[in-house]
Amino acid sequence: MLLDELADLAADRVRDGRLRLMGEGGLLVELTRHLMQAAVEAEMDLHLAEEAGRTGGRGSRSGGNARNGYRPRKVITEVGTVTVQVPRDRLGTFNSSLLPKYARRTGGLEEMVLSLTAKGLTSGEIVAHLAETYGMETSKETVSTITDKALDSMADWRTRPLDPVYPVLFVDCVNVKIRDGAVANRPIYVVLAVTCDGHREILGLWAGDGGEGAKYWQNVLAELQNRGVRDVLMLVCDGLKGLPEAVNTVFPQTVVQLCIVHLIRTTLRYISRQDWDAAARDLKPVYTAANEDEALARLAEFSEKWEAKYPAAVRAWERSWSEVVPFLGFPSPIRKIVSTTNAIESLNARYRRSVNACGHFPNETAALKRLYLTTLALDPTGRGRKRWTSRWMEAMNAFDIAFDGRLSAGRA
Repeated sequence: MLLDELADLAADRVRDGRLRLMGEGGLLVELTRHLMQAAVEAEMDLHLAEEAGRTGGRGSRSGGNARNGYRPRKVITEVGTVTVQVPRDRLGTFNSSLLPKYARRTGGLEEMVLSLTAKGLTSGEIVAHLAETYGMETSKETVSTITDKALDSMADWRTRPLDPVYPVLFVDCVNVKIRDGAVANRPIYVVLAVTCDGHREILGLWAGDGGEGAKYWQNVLAELQNRGVRDVLMLVCDGLKGLPEAVNTVFPQTVVQLCIVHLIRTTLRYISRQDWDAAARDLKPVYTAANEDEALARLAEFSEKWEAKYPAAVRAWERSWSEVVPFLGFPSPIRKIVSTTNAIESLNARYRRSVNACGHFPNETAALKRLYLTTLALDPTGRGRKRWTSRWMEAMNAFDIAFDGRLSAGRA
């Protein structure tokens, strides 16, 4: 009851402005300081008692180890900066587990910085946020040091074992600005998989230089293979150069499907805006046809109408036809899934917001670290995962039938 009364009194004083909650001198800061002080005092008592037991009870000031004053330590916590008087011992054997030697911040602060980084805040914005909200004096260098701790976990994440079979892989890229002498756009490729249970899983992030070809993609796919992937039913991409050839080498049974939405966008680049609606309307019968023969007939009609005016638009479909038609041989549930990379577009939108907030990065490692932290922050409640899984259940059954049980073999 006494604790409740004290809490009510403190709340009243916070409301009427007589007591601050955060920042220097704030209630939470003072409470944190008292708790941390009590904790390190208890650690010292335990340490001296253990040493006394090991040395036959010689724990007095006249014989064995004993307290020997204090040293002040400023510590940045998740509620603000506190100063703790860390006790010292005569023999110098005490080291607090709560405040290890040279530690200047708590784990809670590091988690907060990582979370704010993952949500797209820059180092400068995080410093300003911590100063305004918690009265903390930090620096961009401190924030960078904290986020660098994610590099080890990122390395583990990028080499973790994967499932043996995936029904679909979506491959796309996010362009980031990296300073390498001069600031230039560099692609970071993301591979998003749908698991046999209908869940989304980001398999990894890879930095490129914009000139990737079959050899580059063969290395990426071989890396996935080395992490345990034995079969991929379909791979959906946006016309990445050399990728289909690499897929045929590493996973020869995999069907490569071009994203129809991206192909439509490419087609419209060759067409005047005033004709966009009419051209898009004439293209729809091509990719919604019942089979390849009907699709070819509809493409011929599109060509007859538009080739004289926009020949490049027609050539875009003709060049990509072998990667356009695979999904026409599948039932509707599979078509809805693989005719577009919408599954990865929402992810890329989050990535773009995060990298655009930074402007540019000093190197590709910094860019990868940023995207990795953003990945960790995706759908923390799991609600999106449940919605996604329910949408994919029908497609999972269709995949298993269309690919002769290869999906079931992956679940076994």
